[in-house]
Amino acid sequence: MNKVAVFRKEHFNAAHRLYNSDWDQATNDRVFGKCALPNYHGHNYELDVKVVGEPDARTGFVMDMKELSSLVQREILARFDHRNLNLDTTEFKNLNPTAENISIVIYNLLRPHIAKELDLQIRLYETPRNFVEYPAE
Repeated sequence: MNKVAVFRKEHFNAAHRLYNSDWDQATNDRVFGKCALPNYHGHNYELDVKVVGEPDARTGFVMDMKELSSLVQREILARFDHRNLNLDTTEFKNLNPTAENISIVIYNLLRPHIAKELDLQIRLYETPRNFVEYPAE
């Protein structure tokens, strides 16, 4: 097998607040720190979308990168860029928008549009030093 990984890097800005409505503010402050402040805060997210598979014999592509770029623009950036994730998106109305949960949501939004024989992985940087991967390997 000649599996190759291809990557698309994107960027989006979004605000969020980490908060559990079942807890009082003191508990939220203890668990989430400044991320629980009531007026939200923002991040400049860096998104790496990794697609793994064998290159097509006709094109040499694992996946057409223009197609992958358009997919990420349409399904992710149009939905999350310059948004308050808690207030402006349906995905996080009842889901705490942690980096972990954001990466799972992004995966689930992209997966139906990528050929089943290709593997998909999301790497999301919340800061240059803090990032998550889904699925974990």
